[in-house]
Amino acid sequence: MSLRTFRRRAALPTAIGATALASLALAVPASATDGVLLDDSAIAPHAGAHGHFVDEWDSNTTELDPSDNAAVSVLSRFRDIWSPGSTWNDGTIEDIDVHESNIAQSEAISSGASDAAQERAYVIDRRHQNYTAAEGLGAYRGAYAAEVNLGTTIPAEVPEEARTEKFDDESNENGVWADEGGSLGSTVTLVNAIRQHAASSNPSKYAYQYPRPFRWSDDVDVPPFAAPLQKPVEEAETDGGFPSGHTNAGHMAANGLAYAFPQQSEQLLLKAAEIGTSRIELGMHSPLDVMGGRILSTAITAGALNDPALADEKARAVSDAQDWIAKQDVEQTAVEYDDALETWHEYMTFGFAQTGDDDEQMRVPKGAEALIETSLPYLTDEQRRWVLFSTGLESGYPVNDDAEGWGRLHLLAAVNGYGSFDTDVDVTMDAAAGVLSADDEWKNDIDGAGALTKDGTGALTLSGDNSFTGDVVIDGGGLTAASVTALGIGSVENAAGTLSEDVDGSSLAIAGDFAQGDDATLSLTAADAGHGNGSIGHGERGKVAAVEVEGIAQLAGSLEIALPELKRLPKRIALIDADVIEGEFGEFSVDGLPAGTDAALEVTRGTLSLVLR
Repeated sequence: MSLRTFRRRAALPTAIGATALASLALAVPASATDGVLLDDSAIAPHAGAHGHFVDEWDSNTTELDPSDNAAVSVLSRFRDIWSPGSTWNDGTIEDIDVHESNIAQSEAISSGASDAAQERAYVIDRRHQNYTAAEGLGAYRGAYAAEVNLGTTIPAEVPEEARTEKFDDESNENGVWADEGGSLGSTVTLVNAIRQHAASSNPSKYAYQYPRPFRWSDDVDVPPFAAPLQKPVEEAETDGGFPSGHTNAGHMAANGLAYAFPQQSEQLLLKAAEIGTSRIELGMHSPLDVMGGRILSTAITAGALNDPALADEKARAVSDAQDWIAKQDVEQTAVEYDDALETWHEYMTFGFAQTGDDDEQMRVPKGAEALIETSLPYLTDEQRRWVLFSTGLESGYPVNDDAEGWGRLHLLAAVNGYGSFDTDVDVTMDAAAGVLSADDEWKNDIDGAGALTKDGTGALTLSGDNSFTGDVVIDGGGLTAASVTALGIGSVENAAGTLSEDVDGSSLAIAGDFAQGDDATLSLTAADAGHGNGSIGHGERGKVAAVEVEGIAQLAGSLEIALPELKRLPKRIALIDADVIEGEFGEFSVDGLPAGTDAALEVTRGTLSLVLR
């Protein structure tokens, strides 16, 4: 029988159908619409009833009042939807629409999950969450498993006895999910430290006493092999659904591994999302439960990463992980970024509408910058806070709008750089530091009024559909434009670095002027102009050039040209098209020039062309 004894503020409406997945929506800072730069007040931390979580993380004990327990406080927007009563089944539904959507989604997701998905969800339920999270290491996972003695006793297929017996994971032969010894033991230690950092979801479960979805509706599909996982009604008071403990644990493990292996952040976060979603597919939790688990884990991880007592563990884990990963010879599967963004957005919001204020400015919690410090190691803490500010989720979704801002942190977007230049951005990358300090990519679509100055010896790639209005200055190292609009809509000055164009089949757009200094290099690829015959454009005005400059192009320094392998090369290849071209390159080189062919540069009617003879 479904238990329908909860008090309500109004009669419950008929259960709604599964709502359509929301479209991708990140926070829109003021600069994106007003065309102005913001000051530091925009990223100043806001306190909750408990103060700041990173200062009060150890209050997550038996206290259940939000003022006394930081974890309970972080989740306090749940009270907009549900007020707990004196026992598990006499609470009050405060927002019937959101609650009914929550249960309807639980029904739809669990009943709509395939047999294979529910079996996988059972396996995730029974395995140690750290073990599953490690799958997010992708192609490195096998070698990592061997290095740390990753182990589980839960098979990949559901045993027949699961219908009547509850199986528990006994992990490896040492009784732990992985060993803390060996060259990568420090990464295990870090994950363990995060998960032991006043990290329990139980105080919040006791505080909110929101029943699991199968206690609300018989239409929530709990498969027969998961029946032993359901506690009887006699134990319901200690079996709350909000927040999901498995989700909390899986995210903490994924966040810890992502800190040590930032190259794998996207796959690790997507694995955490799989862990959370599996809780709904199995019928054990609702979307709101899972959202609460994600939010809580984000705050707990940041609390641990800001704890001075864990400083040595953090440093060792990162050092050991990066030394190890540099020695691996594997072919990593690339993540399709737009698909990953959409998946993560859907996971952060499920099918809920923005029933709250959808125009609140993003808040960045105190200490949240630690969550992305290894993904963006060349930025300052203040710059990382601007990244979190510019990539945050829009406001108005249930549960997410906590006072500090933990619920709106869009970590998958944030590890991929700015979403807006809300201030002028100066980036210095050090190739000698290796890894992401030597070579990184910002994949987001960047708007805002700020300018970008790139310095240092490292290389940065911009690949988003960018519309920021400030200028781009390259004072050192490399900057690669990997989309038509990568450089925004301002002017570009290549003072003393290398600007590389990597746009297939189209022209790199420079909306203002372009100027290059004597110590700088421009690297272009003579791309297919789209004729479909294996040839490229002839360079007349109006044909496709590698770079289209709306204003004046002032040339100096060096030019590097790469010719593609085509059936035939024309005598004239357009390189730069501008309103006016002034100066000239001091030297140029051509890679892929056929034997016996001479090359020269020539300017005709505002187009710089490579002429082959």
